[in-house]
Amino acid sequence: MKPLAVVAIGGNSLIKDAAHQSVADQYLAVVESMRNLMPLFRNHRIVLTHGNGPQVGFILIRSFLARSVLHEVPLDSCGADTQGALGYQLQQALHNEFVRERLPFTPVTVVTQVVVDQADPEFHNPSKPIGPFYSQEQAADVQARYGWTMREDAGRGWRQVVPSPEPLEILELNAIAHLVNDGYVTIAVGGGGIPVLKRPDGSLEGAIAVIDKDKASSLLATQLQADLFLISTSVEQVYLNFGKPNQMALTDVRLSELRRYEAEGHFKAGSMLPKIVAVRRFLEAGGQHAIITSPELIDDALLGKAGSHFYRD
Repeated sequence: MKPLAVVAIGGNSLIKDAAHQSVADQYLAVVESMRNLMPLFRNHRIVLTHGNGPQVGFILIRSFLARSVLHEVPLDSCGADTQGALGYQLQQALHNEFVRERLPFTPVTVVTQVVVDQADPEFHNPSKPIGPFYSQEQAADVQARYGWTMREDAGRGWRQVVPSPEPLEILELNAIAHLVNDGYVTIAVGGGGIPVLKRPDGSLEGAIAVIDKDKASSLLATQLQADLFLISTSVEQVYLNFGKPNQMALTDVRLSELRRYEAEGHFKAGSMLPKIVAVRRFLEAGGQHAIITSPELIDDALLGKAGSHFYRD
């Protein structure tokens, strides 16, 4: 059986810039991203995950502006909506690439629920950025007008933040595993999964939150015992002292080194830190190899010529 790779694609990577945010624009970005992944499919079984921060933000804005004529959309339903919409785009782009490359694969999306804990401190101190970027002046206006919590996001602008509790259990895990083992290219845990609370009797209810995609993808990769965990993001490699004169790219990093760099505070909470935490957790749980790189360099990264590679000690 081919090795299994869990590949996490950022939701922001599907938004090129402020002038290209439409659904049609996002689909073109999806096509480009899927084309970059084609080398993986020849030698791996694949589970794709994806972010949804900008897309959830767009739904919330539409919902808020239309509140005088329609009910507002709760955050968990926004997550479900984006799993379906982005899953559809990914499935169609993959299907077309498979036809072009003459590969005999079928993509399928699993709308995925992930259990979180109501006692998670994130419900009292939200930190997950969603939606578009604003200037400081625009953020102050939006906060006053909508009552949203706004925070500066890693030097890139201001964004709305919502609770982002820890993912504890992927409810559709067995279904995902069966699909992958039966040869389907499986899209799952979109946007980190729909956050749900489990009642004492075992029943579920949606939680008003957004789960970090990279952390949920790490949990999925761990529980599927993936051979490779790959995070596709906007930079070629991970850097120490990012943006400073002594910036240094990381190429091959052992788990003990990664822990030290994380403790030294090299990674910003709004950008690279969640990815580093996700990689660390995967390796600590028994994973052997993780990569962080940009979509266009995935082929080179698989050959060891690009990206940041992380290994157990």
